[in-house]
Amino acid sequence: MPAPRGRQPGAAGFSWKPEVLLRMKQRQILGLIFILILIATAVWVLLPNNPGIHLGSIHHDIKVVRGLDLQGGLRVILQADLPDDVEVSGENMNTARNIIENRVNGLGIANPLVQILGSRQILVELPSIIDPEQVVATIKETGLLEFIEIDTSDFIYLQEDKPLLTDFGEIGPRPAQETVTPITPDTPEPEPSPTSSPTTVEEAPLDTEPTLTIEALLDDVEISPTTDQKVFHTVMTNDHVQDANGTQDRDGNTFIVFQLTEEGAQIFSDYTSTHVGDILGVALDKRLISAPRISQAITGGDAIIPIQLTLEETNNLAVQIRYGHLPIPITVVESKAIGPMLGQDSLQKSTIAGLIGLGLAMTFMALYYRLPGVLADLVLLVYATIVFALFKLIPITLTLSSIAGFGLSIGLAVDAYVLIFERLKEELRSGRRLNQAIDLGFSSAWPSIRDSNLYTLIMCAILFWLSNTFNASIVKGFSVTLAIGVLVSLFTTITITRTFLHLILDNIRLVDHPRLFSI
Repeated sequence: MPAPRGRQPGAAGFSWKPEVLLRMKQRQILGLIFILILIATAVWVLLPNNPGIHLGSIHHDIKVVRGLDLQGGLRVILQADLPDDVEVSGENMNTARNIIENRVNGLGIANPLVQILGSRQILVELPSIIDPEQVVATIKETGLLEFIEIDTSDFIYLQEDKPLLTDFGEIGPRPAQETVTPITPDTPEPEPSPTSSPTTVEEAPLDTEPTLTIEALLDDVEISPTTDQKVFHTVMTNDHVQDANGTQDRDGNTFIVFQLTEEGAQIFSDYTSTHVGDILGVALDKRLISAPRISQAITGGDAIIPIQLTLEETNNLAVQIRYGHLPIPITVVESKAIGPMLGQDSLQKSTIAGLIGLGLAMTFMALYYRLPGVLADLVLLVYATIVFALFKLIPITLTLSSIAGFGLSIGLAVDAYVLIFERLKEELRSGRRLNQAIDLGFSSAWPSIRDSNLYTLIMCAILFWLSNTFNASIVKGFSVTLAIGVLVSLFTTITITRTFLHLILDNIRLVDHPRLFSI
């Protein structure tokens, strides 16, 4: 019988062989190299002062993101601003919730909790807020943007800062036979707009030199104030805006750059082609925010509107415009800053408790399974390193529920080791060679490990779907971290543990090594 490559129980001596690397299989060498690269990458990700990933146009910061229960933040309750006898449909509430969540995400706030309370309220919880007033102002505004027809005779009326009355239902350029409703009976009606086809001119942005504002126009216009109601014609709304972003030039002037939909581009082209030299009003939630003059026709679907706001306010305004207007008016019922539920002291105690639990599990593995248990402990540390690196890289927001999901995945990983090592001991008792016993032990335990983890992943998928359906972010965090932990534990248990066992046990002479396997 040929001499076995692995050592049998009872073999004498304990020494490294010089030709150990030559005897390793090519697959084991490649596997070891891959594992070492993976561990090095995970350690780099976990560095406290990690610079992040910055390659060309790719910019990704790598940092730990903590949830509201670990670091505190802002809690806001919004309510439909409608009379009690007016019914608010569930569809409108769901649409409002989605728009508010998109606005919060557009502000760059990680892991917001946005969910419906009852039939008329929306709960918003935001971790780590620097400027809560600005954030609340952004998420509560209806966000209805309208491009409206105005002329110089309208500016005294607009200066009174009253909500504008617009004919919102009649979108597009006004037909030639229609005229703008005059402010007073003595005000002459403007000439009808031409009905000829749009003039093809070179595409140019709206005139921004000088930026036209209400105050600037009033310097050259002498009109008596009036209290008569004025109806402004709506040319276009943000339903026709595909994207919007805030920007700033070198002089500190701020602008919003619009990208219009195909329909919006056509409406804008038709209007600006026939109104060169006129003023186009931009109103947000029935309040005028800009009044630039059209210098040339804009036919390409892009427009630049000057806004007299700070860059941060302009960016927040762009977020409201980009994600559409709320189907119902919203008011703030409650807004308050909240501290972390655990507190710093409780968080430290919870961390210590988790480390003690992990230490006890590793001690049990080492004492009961001896040498394989020590190797399993080493792999368990590699597992924890990889999982936390993924949490930081993706990133996954760490909350109480997500930490609980990770803790449960550690228990499942230890359970897999128990199955494998019990099968390994059975094979060694039956007289198998060590390298054969390792392979047979993993093969015998794999069906049970596969099925139990598959059922866990199915449960995670169901929990994730239910959390999306019922807007339960806490359950979603638990399901995501548990699923990641299970997938990583499958890889580390089957691949890394098996590679380490073959690497060490196949190439070492062990003194009375059955004792090292708790046999």
